[in-house]
Amino acid sequence: MAEFLLKYADARGQIHQASAIGRNEAEVRERYSRDGFLVYAVTAKGGGGNGRNSGSVDMEKFLILNQQFVTLIKAGLPILKALDLLAERLTDAKLRGPLTAVRDEVRTGSLLSTAFQSQGIFPPMYITTVMAGERAGSLVEVMERYIVYQKLALSVRKKLITSLIYPALLFSLVLALIVFLITFVVPKFSELYSTLNAELPTPTKILVAISTTASNYILVGFLALVAAGAGIYYWSRTAGAQETLDRVKMGFPLFGEVWTKFQVAQLARVLSTLLVGGIPLLQAIHTAGESVSSVLIRRALAQASQLVREGQPLSHSLQKTGIFPELAVDMMEVGESTGALPTMLGSVAEFYEEDVQNKLAAILSLIEPVIMLFMGAFVAFVLIALYLPIFSLADSLS
Repeated sequence: MAEFLLKYADARGQIHQASAIGRNEAEVRERYSRDGFLVYAVTAKGGGGNGRNSGSVDMEKFLILNQQFVTLIKAGLPILKALDLLAERLTDAKLRGPLTAVRDEVRTGSLLSTAFQSQGIFPPMYITTVMAGERAGSLVEVMERYIVYQKLALSVRKKLITSLIYPALLFSLVLALIVFLITFVVPKFSELYSTLNAELPTPTKILVAISTTASNYILVGFLALVAAGAGIYYWSRTAGAQETLDRVKMGFPLFGEVWTKFQVAQLARVLSTLLVGGIPLLQAIHTAGESVSSVLIRRALAQASQLVREGQPLSHSLQKTGIFPELAVDMMEVGESTGALPTMLGSVAEFYEEDVQNKLAAILSLIEPVIMLFMGAFVAFVLIALYLPIFSLADSLS
């Protein structure tokens, strides 16, 4: 017998953590499920799970896998047979191993949700969705809703990434041009002017000084930049740093509002999908919190969950956190008062997703001319500074 740590929800939707004694994880999970609890996770005490897999899945490939899985089940194949076919034909090595392990666990009698949970790489929302489908006897319908959600989420993310590609490419080219001018072109002119023993104009002196400093310390500067980047990366992975970075993102001019609205849109989409799938509100809030990347929003959801548990409406609970936009809270309040909260959450997600795309497009349309103006001004300064001594020499000779 061994001791296990459990995270489960009772009939009222309250989340609990407890320890239990059992022969294995499956036996403990089955015992609590038989008593009417919705078990989220069972791990051996002192360990972090089975440790067979780490990291995360490619969501696009995972979406295709789920589409194939649902199609096979709708065609009348048993779950185990569908898993057999997918595991045999799957070409992605990162998914084939975990899916094979899922199939083997299902073959030994484990629930599908339990098998996915034990791999440690699948999204919490997906596992909760599969659990709800198993309990309600409507696995196909619930998984179809998850597929629709994932399609929408990937579509929004792709549009945002696509809209950022051109400004990033433009900025990189401008940076490369500046480095080329400072480290290659200017030093050539500087050597020429040093042979003339002439008094250089002030702009030329400034440019030559910048070029000399950059040329002498370019390697040190590059190494310092790499070290700073590595330091910021490792620092950003700490809990305290993530909260600080969230506050910086929210307070950043223009982009802060867009980032906050994007997080709210994701949260509303997750909550809507879970509630439509039959997940109780408290469990849906808990799962949505695990699916959101922002530490501040996760903390706000934990506070809201406690208020909801005490009988407060979701809209009022979210408003008290001070993070969520007033319009989103008002729309949720209308949804709660009309008994259509899942539908209203979907409307909130659609509204903010569209708003984020429009605002981001407007911001990027301003950034592009700013970059071009900066590049033009810098190139003009370089050309004027380089050719001023030539004009001065021409005047002195005439």
